[in-house]
Amino acid sequence: MRRYPVPLLTALLLALLWSPGLRAQDQAGNEVMVFLVRHAERADDGANTPHQANPSLSSEGRERAALLAQLLRDAGITQVYSTDYVRTRETASPTASGVGVEISIYDPNQLGAFSAQLLSEPGRHLVVGHSNTTWDLVQALGGDPGEPIEALEYDRLFILTFGSEGVRTVLLRFGSPAQP
Repeated sequence: MRRYPVPLLTALLLALLWSPGLRAQDQAGNEVMVFLVRHAERADDGANTPHQANPSLSSEGRERAALLAQLLRDAGITQVYSTDYVRTRETASPTASGVGVEISIYDPNQLGAFSAQLLSEPGRHLVVGHSNTTWDLVQALGGDPGEPIEALEYDRLFILTFGSEGVRTVLLRFGSPAQP
């Protein structure tokens, strides 16, 4: 099993989350913060492996999902969302279990409605999607998704905060770096 510098990442994440001016609050003081990731590594990611319609995570993917749960364990996650695919639910499951919430399924074909739902529900939301839907959802929420997510890139963690100065996007990398 690989070792990751989780204490350093956790300290950085917590410092960003609780910095003055980064927390979004509406008139009633209800904060909205959205964490977005693509699902972790698929079991069929190998060069000589035929792609399946709905694969599970690989052992590396399960490690990354566990790392995500560890990284977000003290972030105050109140809701976990996933598309209805095995790999996204398996990525979301350790975090949901760790914070004691059920996974809610969202439709990746309805990102406009889903982004409005996220913004209307106070709390800290983890959203697990796919290379294209995660990038698109960051954009739909008014954030900066950067460059499109590559086929074998699983290490992006977007943190969107909403405030009077607009939407702020923080991009962190976690786990093994993306494959070239």
